[in-house]
Amino acid sequence: MGRAKFIADTMLGRLAKWLRILGYDTIYFSGTDDGLLLQMAREGGRILLTRDTRLLQHKGLGRYLFIQSDHLKEQLRQVVAELKLDPEEGLGSRCPRCNAELGEIEKGEVEGRVPEFVFKQQEDFFHCHGCGRIYWPGSHLQKMMERVREICG
Repeated sequence: MGRAKFIADTMLGRLAKWLRILGYDTIYFSGTDDGLLLQMAREGGRILLTRDTRLLQHKGLGRYLFIQSDHLKEQLRQVVAELKLDPEEGLGSRCPRCNAELGEIEKGEVEGRVPEFVFKQQEDFFHCHGCGRIYWPGSHLQKMMERVREICG
């Protein structure tokens, strides 16, 4: 069946970012057109994540998860638990900003594009195929994983 894909409504931007960090394809919909949001969810085979009870009244809603809490930790815990997601499988494989997949890039290609001390200390680099940002597996990735383990158990 493949990994779950999501679309998060305008109230769930921080949750969308964290699902991307976990490697889940997550569109963040910041518009107010419910019809377009539902259409994008259906056509993209995405699970709708929402806190909007009005959305739940639409016909043809498709797959959805009503997010119960306003707090990020509880939101992430709910999504991981109810949808039985693996929070470690794809960690760091997507850009948290634009949702595109990350790909490996040769170290020589990032010289001058990352801080000098990072260039000297790191060997592995990744770039976003969407926005072009450069990432590396520094201590921030380990801290994110620790936070996810704390939240999700």
